[in-house]
Amino acid sequence: MTNYLVSGAAGFIGSRVSEMLIDQGNSVVGVDNLNDAYDIRMKEYRLRKLQALPRFNFQKIDISDRTVVKTLPEVEAVINLAARAGVRASVLDPWIFYETNVNGALNLLELCRQRKIQKFIQASTSSIYGADAPLPTPETADSEHPLQPYAASKKAAEVLCHAYHALYGLDVSVVRYFTVYGPAGRPDMSMFRFAKWILEGSPVQLYGDGEQSRGFTFLDDIARGTIAALRPLGYEIINLGGHEVITMNALIGKLEDQLGRKAIIQRHPANLADMLTNQADITKARRLLDWEPQVGLHEGLRRLVDWYVNEHEWAESIATA
Repeated sequence: MTNYLVSGAAGFIGSRVSEMLIDQGNSVVGVDNLNDAYDIRMKEYRLRKLQALPRFNFQKIDISDRTVVKTLPEVEAVINLAARAGVRASVLDPWIFYETNVNGALNLLELCRQRKIQKFIQASTSSIYGADAPLPTPETADSEHPLQPYAASKKAAEVLCHAYHALYGLDVSVVRYFTVYGPAGRPDMSMFRFAKWILEGSPVQLYGDGEQSRGFTFLDDIARGTIAALRPLGYEIINLGGHEVITMNALIGKLEDQLGRKAIIQRHPANLADMLTNQADITKARRLLDWEPQVGLHEGLRRLVDWYVNEHEWAESIATA
């Protein structure tokens, strides 16, 4: 049994990674500050499920506060999934993104240095590739021209990770996530919002012409890949991404089919913070982690819709802004 620190444990990805680690017989120190970046009830829902599991130790702290990070229990590896996420939100308040995404990462890296913890996983994002990435995008593509403070903060965290690897020999896996979806997802993300709006008969707020596209990745696939990246790798940046790319217009159509309802679409101008498309080249993940996505888009959408319908009594009041 290994004792892992998972920051952002009440988050969308962090909660599933924690569940999988515990299912494999490990213990998890779960860290989260339960901030209100989106409706807190979603985080509380995930946290209740985790606290019902054995070998889960929850610590409500903010990783951007280095004085409290020092008080955390002993662990054998750190998985840093805590983040302020959202490309549009980062334009409105870039400072809070840097507090968590950069200072928080630095504090956890320092924890590893001081306690001689050998393994560190840093969650990053496909948004780091900017506007002109080749498709599908390999890890070697340009990441020096992010379009928003969110992506820039993730790039800064990656650079810090490399410095700690170079200086102290810390074994680091940087996993760059492509658009993630699934049950109990972030309510500010398109999948949750579209499903909720269509089911409730509310207008679907669509920015641009709807032909922007994403390579969506199901939550369980992302969690499996993250855990696979715990193996010793030195310092590696690895894409974890969806193999099925779909436009927003086509996604809305699939959700209409799943829900048996037509969407009422309200169109808005394109947002300059949004990338037009993304698609991961996962050659490296296949080679180093023996990983590739297993859950297809049709099945993943069904699981998301089933979850929402089952939890509708309370989920219908979740704020999507």
